[in-house]
Formats: sequence, C-alpha cells, structure tokens
Amino acid sequence: MVRLINGKNIHHVANLAYGLMHLQEFFTHIKGYNEPAEKSCIYAMWHKNQFLVYGIEDKAHLSIQVSTSLDGEIIASVIEKMGFKVVRGSAERRGAVTSTMQMITRLNEGESVGIMVDGPRGPLHKVKNGVIKLAQKTGKPIIPVHWYSPQKTFITLPSWDKMKTPFGDCNILNVYGNPIYVKEDATDEEIAQVRDNIRNQLFELEAKAPELYKEAKKNKLWKVKK
Repeated sequence: MVRLINGKNIHHVANLAYGLMHLQEFFTHIKGYNEPAEKSCIYAMWHKNQFLVYGIEDKAHLSIQVSTSLDGEIIASVIEKMGFKVVRGSAERRGAVTSTMQMITRLNEGESVGIMVDGPRGPLHKVKNGVIKLAQKTGKPIIPVHWYSPQKTFITLPSWDKMKTPFGDCNILNVYGNPIYVKEDATDEEIAQVRDNIRNQLFELEAKAPELYKEAKKNKLWKVKK
C-alpha cells in the first residue's frame, strides 16, 4: 500500500495543515483561569488536550515535545510556524534521553515546556515518569492544565485519546491547577504521591471546568476577543 504522506510531499502537507490551523486561529478564543505566576514551568496535560498550548501566552519560550516520525515532522513544522519551539524525541531509549536533556536545558534557561503525561501512545490517563523526572532535575513546578468549552464547535476526534479541538468559532477556557514541586531526592513513595497528585488535579480541573466556564461567560470574559 502506498503511504499518502511521504518524503516527497511532506512539506506540502505541512503547509496545508498550517494553513488550516492558521485559519482556525481567527475563530479560536482561549481565556485562562488561575494562570500560573511562574514564568518557567512544566505544563502537564492529557494527550487529548495537547492543543490547549495555543492558549499559553508566551509561545516563544514554550517547547513542545514531538516524535521523530514522519508524521512528527509535519507536526513539528506546523508548531514552529505557530511560534512555539520544538524538541524532537522518540519512544526508543536514546531518543527519549536526548529529548529529556534538551527540555532540562531549556527549563534551566528559564523557559517552559509542555508535556502530554499519558502520551504518545497511552495507556489513557496514566501519568508517566518523564514529567516527574524533569521536575526533579530542574526544580521547576509542574502545572496541571485542562481546557473546556460546551460549544458544539469544540469537537472530539475519533482517535485513541479522544482528542479535543475547536472547529469553527469557539470560546474556550484553559483551567490551570496548583504547582507541584518534586524534591531531587524524592523517594519512590513520594514520586508515587506526585503521580497521583498530577492525575487527581487533572481530573478535578475537568470536573470543575463547566462551572468555571459559566462564571467566565457571566463575567463576559470573551466580550473582547483575541
């Protein structure tokens, strides 16, 4: 079977994908609730909510991890065109170590990173160790974040993670949790507690997001749109 996306047309596909996302940008209105005061942090989200990074203001100092696959090449190209930085990594050990070191460097330089804590292939809603290792090595806080909109234009894609994305005019709320710090010499028990804290906060943010959205709408948060 011929692969539809290959080395010959990848740049055309990337440009098309960026064009569509850039068009959607004019109809996507994301506001933040409880945005972190920390300028350098580790944004932690479920894989299905990865597009919420668009609502983070300082895109020029935010790095997103992207796989080294052919599909990842397209994603990386689009992300960079949108103003983010990219860290390339893979599931194999050497690639994972390389990308982790890059993210540690960027965090130590005062920048932020975005991590899909149950990605890239799941299991769904299982917090993996990568985000915790970054916090351990850098002393930077983990900030759980979730996004939500009740509008019909906030759709769910038919993917393994049920990814959410706006499609058309859409008001969205990014809801940020409380910072989580990890001691460099944390015990296995303490690391397990951190993992539970991240998972619990993400579920709590999801549970309270509808009420927070209603409050934001009542306060006319989207009256002046970006």
